[in-house]
Amino acid sequence: MADVYGSSVTPRRVTNDFVDSRAFELLSRAGFVARGVVYAIIGVLALRLALGDGGRLVNQQGAFHTVARQPLGTALLVALAVGLGGYALWRFVRAGLGRGPEGRDSSFERVAALASGLVYAALCVLAIEVLAGTSRSTSPDKATAHVLGWPAGVWLVGAVGAVFIGIAAYQAYRGLTKDFLEDAKTQEMGALTRRWIGWIGLVGHLARAVVFGLVGIFLAKAALAYEPKDAVGLNGALGKLLDRSYGPVLLGVVAAGLIAFAVYSWSDARFRKI
Repeated sequence: MADVYGSSVTPRRVTNDFVDSRAFELLSRAGFVARGVVYAIIGVLALRLALGDGGRLVNQQGAFHTVARQPLGTALLVALAVGLGGYALWRFVRAGLGRGPEGRDSSFERVAALASGLVYAALCVLAIEVLAGTSRSTSPDKATAHVLGWPAGVWLVGAVGAVFIGIAAYQAYRGLTKDFLEDAKTQEMGALTRRWIGWIGLVGHLARAVVFGLVGIFLAKAALAYEPKDAVGLNGALGKLLDRSYGPVLLGVVAAGLIAFAVYSWSDARFRKI
């Protein structure tokens, strides 16, 4: 096929034109805003609980239900679903092409982008289900019990736990080394902005490392003990902190870290290399 100028129009060219478009950039950046909203809701509710102010522990699905109950909740949830879908699309593009308009990826980064895309695509679907009133809550222990009944289910649950622990280690590495700044357009930041983003990114990544690490550890424990009730999700991991000595303090610190990650995500909406 040729366009009016006689040049061939191929799927690859169409894809590249879309990836380099302003629309793709805006959709991708909206994804960082949506990611920040989800973490902010989870973090604020957990912090209120730690402070004895009537908060509660929620996972991503609980965050969507919280949004839906607000004034203009339906419109907000639609925007959130679009943003999460945009984030997933951006990650899939980076996985498939190994590049975006402003950066290129290594093989490891492409694999990580694919995994992240799958997670956020699932969150987008979950937000749509909450909008449609068709979402059903499946607890981590029930899901784990189901998988443990499969052939090699113990190994599969253990492998998922190991993946979460690996993600936690990577988040800790990203935070402690401030490696995440390499993905940002630091040349467009002032010195104060760069320091501020560096600190909130460090705290936010470490908080995510704690949560993902706990999820992974308890999944591995469920596999080793063949005990599904040991498995926990995001809200369960936060609950484990609350159950410890100085639990409210531990929960408060991690909750504040999740809020910091939300703010970092919003800064990514401006400065991230797409």
